[in-house]
Amino acid sequence: MEQSKPANVQYSEKSRITAGILGILLGGIGVHSFYLGKTGKGILQIVVSVITLGIGGLWGFIEGIIIITGGKAVDGQGKPLKPNGAP
Repeated sequence: MEQSKPANVQYSEKSRITAGILGILLGGIGVHSFYLGKTGKGILQIVVSVITLGIGGLWGFIEGIIIITGGKAVDGQGKPLKPNGAP
């Protein structure tokens, strides 16, 4: 069964690959969230990482992997990130 894609989807200008790599490398301090325009979430990720002495950094690491592998990801304005390989 073929899934139809919605026409005229307005994608974010933010890069899925960049967001994913930032999440994997610097997710503990929420850099990928700040990049995507989700400032509140980025601050929360910093607080969680400080309180848990760095263990909360797994949150950002896992999000980075999900973003790169094509999981549903949106920017701070709610626009979906372009699928990997999309122009």
